[in-house]
Amino acid sequence: MKISVIYNYEDIEKSIYIDSIKDFKKDIKNCIVECLQEEKIDTAQVHIYLKFTSNKDIKRINNEFRQVDKETDVLSFPMYERDDLDQYIKENETKQIPLILGDIVISIEKVQQQAKEYGHTFKRELIYLVTHSMFHLLGYDHMIEEDKKIMREKEESILEKLEISRHMEV
Repeated sequence: MKISVIYNYEDIEKSIYIDSIKDFKKDIKNCIVECLQEEKIDTAQVHIYLKFTSNKDIKRINNEFRQVDKETDVLSFPMYERDDLDQYIKENETKQIPLILGDIVISIEKVQQQAKEYGHTFKRELIYLVTHSMFHLLGYDHMIEEDKKIMREKEESILEKLEISRHMEV
């Protein structure tokens, strides 16, 4: 399986954040692969757009698309609902057609803030948010408690496989 991640850095100062993200591209790709394997998705090509931005920009996007006028850590824009995704994969499994899963937008400022707040590393917070967003792209949500439990278990499973613990050294 070929994974294509298109990275975009918008509205962020060229600083340690961008350098840090570049250091973690391999971890991000491994995270994406684990999420796809968890869901038994094995298509020829998978495409994901991943944008790193500021609190100001993610607030604007959150307001524009969700009518929520506040900053957030991550936004996910899936191309498919879960049933539609399963149907698309089934119909195209032999055609070698790329699967475009959707877009992920992450506030690097929030990654930094939350890593400090929760007492773990920038890497742990970044990979957690990618994992969380990937499961949204794969059709999961956490609007009701039962769905939230399922999603959290999947997230923890991925982080465990990647050997990224909640209590990594800072």
